[in-house]
Amino acid sequence: MGSLLEKSLNFKKNVQISFDGGNLTSDSGLILYKEFDERIGFSRTIKDVFSVNDSVNHREHKNEDVLRQKIYQRIAGYTTDDNSDELRYDPTLTTILDKISLASQPTLSRFNNKLNEDNLKQFNRINELLLDKVYSIDMPEQIILDIDSTNFETYGKQYGSAYNSHYSANGYHPLLVFDGLTGDLLKAELRSGNVYTSRKTVAFIGPLLKRYSNKYRCVDIYIRGDSGFALPQLYGIIEEHYGKYAIRLKANAALYKHSEEITARMETLCKRNIYDHHVIYGEFMYKAKKWTKERRIVVKLEKKEGQMCIDYTFVVTNMTSHPEAIIKFYCNRGTMENFIKEGKNGFAFDRMSSSSFIANANKLQEMVLAYNLNNWMRRLCFTNSMKALRIETVRMKIIKVAGKLVKSSRYLKFKLCSSCVYQNDFWQILNNINSLPLLN
Repeated sequence: MGSLLEKSLNFKKNVQISFDGGNLTSDSGLILYKEFDERIGFSRTIKDVFSVNDSVNHREHKNEDVLRQKIYQRIAGYTTDDNSDELRYDPTLTTILDKISLASQPTLSRFNNKLNEDNLKQFNRINELLLDKVYSIDMPEQIILDIDSTNFETYGKQYGSAYNSHYSANGYHPLLVFDGLTGDLLKAELRSGNVYTSRKTVAFIGPLLKRYSNKYRCVDIYIRGDSGFALPQLYGIIEEHYGKYAIRLKANAALYKHSEEITARMETLCKRNIYDHHVIYGEFMYKAKKWTKERRIVVKLEKKEGQMCIDYTFVVTNMTSHPEAIIKFYCNRGTMENFIKEGKNGFAFDRMSSSSFIANANKLQEMVLAYNLNNWMRRLCFTNSMKALRIETVRMKIIKVAGKLVKSSRYLKFKLCSSCVYQNDFWQILNNINSLPLLN
């Protein structure tokens, strides 16, 4: 049926526009994600593990289907529940989810408010199972647990939101652990906004260390953290599970005293040349009052060009490498800031819109799955030229591909844009997906 409205344009009279182009979509690239989903058993794992305490059993949209819809919408850049009303009949999303129409905004909002603490455990289990499947395809030799906290700003009366003086903002203060080598988000936990950085860190990371030390004994485990995570209990549990760590210490009088010899070497260098840049590395053994034993401290002294004072960096470690190598290893934890930025800018990690704390905590876990599905596909299946792309660029190049769905008695055929610049990459990604083993 033709469009009821057709218009000619003033800038060129023979150009006309109408909305009768057919069953079109702007997100055809999501089909690649669904193909990858099937390959690693992403949706199957959700269906096997995810269960909501819901007395309604005659609903049109099952809870696990609503969860998958939210994940796919988020990957495509539709990060709010309101977007679902605009996407109700999108050809790509309805095909991926095998639906006539998508769940509406009220359905998605009701879903958020039905989730509880049991669902938090289920999300964590789903992520673990999927990580196991990814490791069965690409087993790492090393895993670097980069632990950090961040700020999720809030603007309403969300329960648990509080002022955090470090960030000078109201919000939540979650804990996050990424693999520093792959960018995989291994675990996330929402916390109240006013808790200290290290609050419940041992309880948070302990099960993760136990899981990796028991299940992946051939994999070397390393942990990096800033001075907010300088806890003797954390050092102990890492050592108990045979992990290696490099955690920064806050400078204090005792550490300065132990580094006097290194400081003297720096002062000698500065007397010879007071203006140039100087760096010295050293080490010593140290036992704080609350520690059960001595531990190795590596230290970096740096005087920048034209600067009179000396900057100290103290790192406690059980690694045996040269002090310079350990300091460089620690400083590489800065890559985690890029992962956090990817989560916030690309997947809206920090948009906690519910008034309920538990609803927001579960929403963060939905985002973890969306982030990881994209990250796993990017590193396992993308072409070499695209492996380093952030999600905003991935959407522009791979996901936001115009397409037309043509239905016949036997097939659903997606006819994609003939002038798509990244056709070769699209086909190569699809070939890479199909070359993966089919996981249960």
